[in-house]
Amino acid sequence: MLLTFIILSIISLLISFSLTPLTIKWAKKYRLVDDIARRPHPAHTHLGSIPRGGGVPIFLGIFLPIIFLLKINLQLIGIFIGSLILILVGLWDDKRDRSPYIRFLFNCLAALAVILSGINIPYITNPLGGILHFDKINLTFDVLGIDLTISAAHFFALLWIVWTTNIVGWSGGVDGQLPGFVAISAIIIGILSLRYIADPSQHYVTALSFITAGAFLGFLPWNYYPQKIMPGYGGKTLAGFMLSVLAILSYAKFGTALFVLAVPMTDAAFIFFRRIFSGSSPVKATSGHLHHHLLIIGWSKRRIALFYWSISLIAGFLALVLSPKQKLFAALLIVIIIFSFILWVNFFKKLPEKTANDME
Repeated sequence: MLLTFIILSIISLLISFSLTPLTIKWAKKYRLVDDIARRPHPAHTHLGSIPRGGGVPIFLGIFLPIIFLLKINLQLIGIFIGSLILILVGLWDDKRDRSPYIRFLFNCLAALAVILSGINIPYITNPLGGILHFDKINLTFDVLGIDLTISAAHFFALLWIVWTTNIVGWSGGVDGQLPGFVAISAIIIGILSLRYIADPSQHYVTALSFITAGAFLGFLPWNYYPQKIMPGYGGKTLAGFMLSVLAILSYAKFGTALFVLAVPMTDAAFIFFRRIFSGSSPVKATSGHLHHHLLIIGWSKRRIALFYWSISLIAGFLALVLSPKQKLFAALLIVIIIFSFILWVNFFKKLPEKTANDME
């Protein structure tokens, strides 16, 4: 059974890897490029003109194997529709920067496509003991004479998917950073779901995890320093979208996802609240992410990418061997360390002024 999932991952990898050079040519032809001279952006860390649109080969690497090799069900259709929304909006944004509020609206629509297909969060396991049931909390509204019932299971699924869809992309600022830790996270979720492989419903979840990992691994050689192509908005949001859905579908659920993604989650939470407290929009892009600070204090892009991969690998290994309660405390430790470092850099260390050239 494991061999089957590995083969699916390799097929996905080969599709993504082989289609990326074609995407590079296509992106250059139609000016889907990130040129800092033409499109200045506060979060940019690169120089010159780099093709965008990397979400296209990743998307095809995920869904071509699914369409031809897996049995299609309603949930896979919902995931496909949600992913397609993100890729199309991503290409639109790659061509011409769109308002963050428009992008956020489409993120919500992508999440709703998944929720309407039957994917929600009926409960979560409390690592300290017990189960928190969301499917038993319902609110009913009268809309034009029609009773509309909204379950907390759907509401929290929407929050989780939209949050993760956005914050994973925030940690994709340097070459190779994003596809590496996303692939590792998907593999860990896939391995953990093997524990429940006796449940037939978990077969496609495990397959989807390994396929997702393969697609991002296939893209990685083209995105690693010096990058030949960027994931673009579509690739970044697809990364978070797939991990959020896998975390819901897999019995590994949120404990593992939060643990493996502790660094980008902590970084995103800090940026989110800093923007709010400073009076800025929480969805408007800025610099100040963890990778920006690491660049400024002298880390190379390769080192930053390896740092994110290493943390994901270590957290993933611990997720395989620790109990839920132990994972909670280990995740809190990682969060405290990262949060303390970000606070130190932001408020207690005077950083030298550096240009984009210094960040290379």
